[in-house]
Amino acid sequence: MGGHANPILLDIPDHFETERLLIRIPRPGDGQAMHAAVRESHEHLKPWMPWAQKVQSVEESETVCRRSSGQFILREQFQLLLFRKSDGYLVGSSGLHNIDWSVPKFEIGYWVRADCEGQGYVTEAVNGITRFAFDVLQAERIEIRCDSRNEHSAAVARRTGYTLDGCFRRDARTFDATLRDTLVFSKLRGE
Repeated sequence: MGGHANPILLDIPDHFETERLLIRIPRPGDGQAMHAAVRESHEHLKPWMPWAQKVQSVEESETVCRRSSGQFILREQFQLLLFRKSDGYLVGSSGLHNIDWSVPKFEIGYWVRADCEGQGYVTEAVNGITRFAFDVLQAERIEIRCDSRNEHSAAVARRTGYTLDGCFRRDARTFDATLRDTLVFSKLRGE
């Protein structure tokens, strides 16, 4: 296929479902739920997420949601909120980032709310988002990158059938400026 000349012209749905989750682009008004999820999960997120070093205000969370909505329209990145279908509870967030439409390739990032850990929501979301990227966005390659010490994140990549391409040694800084290694997993179309 060789990528898409103008991804803005692609008709891409702003939501889809998995067995237990409604996965969708943030909308105006989602800032309150996002703020609550991050606030409750702050200590779990802080070691791994550069953006979680301080808890944002409700207004800052709302700004992130509205900016993400615009980035979706521009096809620059897809932040995705993970809502439990049974009760509408925000269990976490994921998304497709670092997009290269010329391939096309995407990177999946994710985090789960502290009180929803260990229930398989992230694995379910990554499987659903992977299918979405291959089937709807015509991805050729999808990556998952994580700190080499983040065993939970690496376990999700392995559980969802991603292959470890390698370890980028000392290629990033953690929140406390320590050098870290990054594991790079990938899945290719047809795998």
